Amino acid sequence: MIRRASLVLLAALMATGAASAADGASGPDAQALHVLNRLAYGPRPGDVGRVAQMGVQRWIDQQLHPETIPLPADLNARLAALDTVNRSAGESLAEFLGLRRAVRMDDEGAKQRRREAEMRVARQAAEARLLRAVESPRQLEEVMVDFWYNHFNVFAGKGIDRALVTSYERDAIRPHALGSFRALLGATAKHPAMLFYLDNVVSSAPRPEAKGKARGLNENYARELMELHTLGADGGYTQRDVTELARMLTGWTFDQKRLARTGETFRFDAGRHDAGTKTWLGRAIAPAGQQEGEYALDVLAMHPATARHVSRELAQYFVSDEPPPSLVDRMAATWQKSQGDIRAVLATLFASREFMDAGSVGAKFKTPYQFVVSALRASGMQVANVGPLVNTMSQLGMPLYGCQTPDGYKNTQDAWLNPDALTRRIAFASALAGGKLPLATVPADAPPAPLDPVRLQATLAGSISPRTLGIVQRNPDNLRAAMLLGSPDFMQR
Repeated sequence: MIRRASLVLLAALMATGAASAADGASGPDAQALHVLNRLAYGPRPGDVGRVAQMGVQRWIDQQLHPETIPLPADLNARLAALDTVNRSAGESLAEFLGLRRAVRMDDEGAKQRRREAEMRVARQAAEARLLRAVESPRQLEEVMVDFWYNHFNVFAGKGIDRALVTSYERDAIRPHALGSFRALLGATAKHPAMLFYLDNVVSSAPRPEAKGKARGLNENYARELMELHTLGADGGYTQRDVTELARMLTGWTFDQKRLARTGETFRFDAGRHDAGTKTWLGRAIAPAGQQEGEYALDVLAMHPATARHVSRELAQYFVSDEPPPSLVDRMAATWQKSQGDIRAVLATLFASREFMDAGSVGAKFKTPYQFVVSALRASGMQVANVGPLVNTMSQLGMPLYGCQTPDGYKNTQDAWLNPDALTRRIAFASALAGGKLPLATVPADAPPAPLDPVRLQATLAGSISPRTLGIVQRNPDNLRAAMLLGSPDFMQR
């Protein structure tokens, strides 16, 4: 049955293309659906009517202040039960290093214990992220956590970062997702996950006598700090600026043993710092130890190129793959006026005519993460087992915390729209709609229930075009829910 549904859906895709279903966000329900598809991971049953009744602007204002939205008690309880997610960075690293030492000592069974511990950490990190994305009413906060994690990407598969990415997302990204960009920049710069991932942990002034890897300058973090995190590739800096910034950031490091023992996540090592005078972005930088790096972050956070670069990324995420330059200009102006207040920049974006314009509605192609989460939300299903979802995202080419390169996952159509990916999405839609994924806790002798196509269609009303609905209605009841979730309309947001 899943195979048949996949073939029918693929045929429908070829027939309808990937056109937008909506005629523009002109009515209350249409506007509600639009903001739910952009500021949230799509509607859950009843969401469109609730947001329309509340008023779209009031809902947006509420989402911009997530601290005013209470979290459901059952969600809090489930998150609290994830012990590895709630550990400090030091506790997580201590376990990782202890198991690594045991493996090196040929401790019998150590490899298996280490493998199980790493799998448990990864599983709980995925569970926490997905539970929040699917069930949290603070949807914009979850969208921005995903956005900023990709912007300041750290690959979970590199060495000790297996033990640190949970803390990185919780302690460096989440608290600042709607706050000060300078605070966010500083938190990522000083977190051991980033210091290790982009090798600043071993960067130092040339020290021929030093042992180990910390014998000289490493430019990896300085380069990505300017190219990806702030100014952008066309931000007007030179290779010399990269080298000089790397010199300014020497000594920004952490000690693994001290982190595991005391929880100290960052320290400035004056002995590694290049104490010479630097010239960076046309400025003479006098020797000032750690303050050289702090000064660099201050400059980068408020640089006009940063305001434009990050504003464009935000507009690309929320409006279109090629956002209007006039919108980016207004967002960048708000950035400068507000001293890099992320909430203020987003408020400018969401209040813009470009955001609500008919051409923006349904103009974005969902990433695999957005597709999977939005399908779960539309289904109204309570997720007890995230394993099948984690596997699906890996199959779709977007494993959680699995982007190896520092530029993170893309959110544009050309990155994700291809025949193989569509076929895999359709297979997931068929399995989810048919109750074939073991996501919910059910008695062993009770098969998972398939999705109700009538309820699903009501949830997605307005996002599915009449043409697609006509194709869906001409097929048997047991295929309709799968066809809705696998339709080209649902893959747009």
